[in-house]
Amino acid sequence: MGEVDLDGWVVTVAEALGVDPAGITVDEVLDLASVAAHSVVRPAAPLTTFVAGLAAGRAGGSANDIRAAIIAATSACEKRGDS
Repeated sequence: MGEVDLDGWVVTVAEALGVDPAGITVDEVLDLASVAAHSVVRPAAPLTTFVAGLAAGRAGGSANDIRAAIIAATSACEKRGDS
């Protein structure tokens, strides 16, 4: 299996879903997934990123909305990991 251009993939899947890919930062999403996987449990990674995306969309979907959702979800994971 060859390397995948994740930035290109984000554009492809965003366009397929009718979403503007601007503001979606691959590294930030992957960092959130990593925190969720290590602070909660591995299957929490896709669930957490999905819920963060849903929250960002409901807030308006801007780059700031995406960033705020990622920050809030990361914080929730880190608090869970501290328990």
